[in-house]
Amino acid sequence: MIQSDENGLFAIQQVADMTGLSKQVIRKWEERYAIIQPKRLENGYRIYSQQDVKTLLKVKLLSEQGHSLKQAALLVKEFTEDPKVRVQKAISPYYEQWSDYIFQLLEKGRHCDEIELNLILNQAYHHVGIERFLTDIVVPFLTEVGRRWEKQEWDEYQESVSSLVVRDFLVQIRRNYQYREYAPFVLGACLPYEHHEVPLHLVLLRFMMKGWKTQLIGASPAPGAIESLVCKLKPDIVLLSASTAIPFETDPQLLRGLDQFAEKQDDIAFYLGGQGAVTYLHEYKPRAIRVTNSIEDILK
Repeated sequence: MIQSDENGLFAIQQVADMTGLSKQVIRKWEERYAIIQPKRLENGYRIYSQQDVKTLLKVKLLSEQGHSLKQAALLVKEFTEDPKVRVQKAISPYYEQWSDYIFQLLEKGRHCDEIELNLILNQAYHHVGIERFLTDIVVPFLTEVGRRWEKQEWDEYQESVSSLVVRDFLVQIRRNYQYREYAPFVLGACLPYEHHEVPLHLVLLRFMMKGWKTQLIGASPAPGAIESLVCKLKPDIVLLSASTAIPFETDPQLLRGLDQFAEKQDDIAFYLGGQGAVTYLHEYKPRAIRVTNSIEDILK
């Protein structure tokens, strides 16, 4: 297998793994629409650049948005020649900022290769630093993993392995991060019945980078566990997370009970974030818990 070099060169199987397109489709798009022109080795094998992969992904995305392949190929060609076309014809810049690390993660994630996923994450973390690692690599990678799972391009196992490896790596970063003895303390918790904890890890890491001590209650804590730990640990801030509406559908009184508990905690600020919480707002307006998806809003 050809590993990508500093210029991002890939074999066709790697490109297939990264894009979710079959090798046959890649060759057909190349020959029929001339959207990419891969170089060839002496043995005749094609090698693809990072830009080739991005071009294929953009054509794929446009076709999913309803364009014919011919229209998608033409739009991408126009964008390559004139970037203003992106604004005029709404070509998403979604893939433009992807680094080589994201392509490698997608390749290894497709094969559920936990060891390689960890190695790539470690290399990226030490190469670009924690802030860019989170914003430029982890978030785009997980977003694409979720998109491919929703489109049924990846199965549940591929999605689960990739997400869990990232989660465990983020946990490792938080555990090894140094903070001052008297640092302010933020406690993060998924709501009961909520299993998507990675978004909360990302938020807590942002707090950590600003000098906060952080602690996370695991996914789907038992009812009453959040209140018990808040009373025991006395954090300055409590971050509650609900990426889905499952907690509110399972227990319609959940938010009301937590809100009543928060009203009694005079020195602790409570925040609730996540798409599930925002969606549920029309059902109940909390009085003591502030609903927001902005960390800047919390820290200002």
